[in-house]
Amino acid sequence: MGRYVARRLLQMIPVFIGATLLIFLMMYSLPGDPVRALYGEQSLDEAQIAAIKADLGLDVPLWQQYWNYLTGLFQGDFGTQIASRREVADVIADALPVTVRLALFAFVYTVLVGISLGVIAGLKAETLLDRGMLIFTLLLISVPSFVLGYLAQFVFAFKLDLLTPTVRDSENWTELAMPAIVLGSLSLAYVVRLTRTSIVENLRSDYIRTAVAKGLPRRRVVGVHLLRNSLIPVVTFLGTDLGALLSGAIVTEGIFNVHGIGRTVFLALNHREGSTVVGIATLIVIIYLCASLIVDLLYAVLDPRIRYA
Repeated sequence: MGRYVARRLLQMIPVFIGATLLIFLMMYSLPGDPVRALYGEQSLDEAQIAAIKADLGLDVPLWQQYWNYLTGLFQGDFGTQIASRREVADVIADALPVTVRLALFAFVYTVLVGISLGVIAGLKAETLLDRGMLIFTLLLISVPSFVLGYLAQFVFAFKLDLLTPTVRDSENWTELAMPAIVLGSLSLAYVVRLTRTSIVENLRSDYIRTAVAKGLPRRRVVGVHLLRNSLIPVVTFLGTDLGALLSGAIVTEGIFNVHGIGRTVFLALNHREGSTVVGIATLIVIIYLCASLIVDLLYAVLDPRIRYA
């Protein structure tokens, strides 16, 4: 296990460098001058522009800018914003806790509700309940998130007056309930379908027939033998989905006025704040790599046949 983890960590290094380099090049290779764009129609002396670029490290070749950024990362330096001269690490520190709370709420909702509905649909395959679950999940997949968000606001906030239409206090879990459910609804649909399909497939397996023939209680057959093996594809999806949730959902955060990572990226793109976008994207890459490693390690927990040399 230790050698496998060490090998995976080494494999992450070129992936991390390649991903961050690609993002960096896409942001800083865009046409136009971000310093000039910041001041709009104001007339600036060329010496002032050169001084600002030198202060921000934008006066050197692109490859050197990336090298300076990469070396600064190991010291916790994600760069500096052009407009406010604020450290990007401070911007991330303000937005990330909000997105983490929202993402964890959505993730727990997706796992508990999605797996439960998937197991029920799988055990009741080809029944009216299973077909109803299919229609429900297809509806969630088909409806865009912004439509679902406005619909949830209209029903639960304006009509039923159960929840607030926007988030005024990001530390209040009750106010985060509606955006979290909207954010996790698409993932919920996929989890239900994956769990249902895996359950139906494993119900035909020899080890399930053996467990039933041995007279094991149905709860043990389903909860231990069937569910553990059926969760492998679900865990794979949830691992990548957790990274997507933590990276922030621009549409959902915008609808419910959540000041998280998604909204920060949107504002940074509008203002050509490349350092902010690259810093947040770097954090997302790290989250995805860690989630991928954790998912691979969970395979051996779920299926005893899997061993890591």
